[in-house]
Amino acid sequence: MAFTYVRDEDIKREYQNGVCEVEVLPGNFKGHHHYKVYLKAGTTYVPTQTYTDKTVLYIFGAGKGYVATEENSYNINNELCFYVADLDNGKYAIHAVTDMEFMHLVVDMNEYDLKIYSEFHYKLPYFRALSQCPQYIQDCKGPTTESWSVLPGKIVGRVSLGVCRAVGREGVDEGTIEKGHTGVHQWNYCLGDSDFRLKVQGSDEIICHSGDWSFIPAGLDHSMIPSAPGKELFYVWFEQYTRKTDPTQFIEPTEEELNDY
Repeated sequence: MAFTYVRDEDIKREYQNGVCEVEVLPGNFKGHHHYKVYLKAGTTYVPTQTYTDKTVLYIFGAGKGYVATEENSYNINNELCFYVADLDNGKYAIHAVTDMEFMHLVVDMNEYDLKIYSEFHYKLPYFRALSQCPQYIQDCKGPTTESWSVLPGKIVGRVSLGVCRAVGREGVDEGTIEKGHTGVHQWNYCLGDSDFRLKVQGSDEIICHSGDWSFIPAGLDHSMIPSAPGKELFYVWFEQYTRKTDPTQFIEPTEEELNDY
């Protein structure tokens, strides 16, 4: 596995009835399918399939709209929002009031995921705006960098979600400077007015902007730092635990687990 990414500007948009859905980094990781979705104002997105054995998450990165289920409506008002679909084939649709952009993530659940889900899980569907999420402190983050926890691990399988945001300051390393974590693989969705430097061990540094999507394999040192004073760093991190059973990231995965992803 290697670090890889796709720039939003390089994603080819082909709309049908105001909807464009493109798989990004296809084949990047076994059991994962990640889609970038663009909606024109006034259109509706209905997933082609619902699942009882997959974790399905949405990250609403831009625009206004709402998610409609048979029982509720969840408003997206130009704020970063998250939706985890029901595993019991619950029907839903996403309506765009303005042009919208979001990520649609579909992740296989193994026997262990389904076992812990049957024992304990959040009531689905699960919807949260960023302003409803708790903040946390981490020693690899800059002094004024903000972080939020959106979805802890072991809630709907071995995946987790969080957010990081910072503004560059002269002479200060805001953002994230992190040693490689063997416990999790990580994807990143850039948002807002992002203009930051991403450096992954063994790869050339790149500049990230809103809408970009990247993958950092477990174990590689990495840093994400605003490109200049006043520039924004704003991204969602999405992680998959490497262990196939107990997903405590402080327990080193076996060689088989790390390679047979």
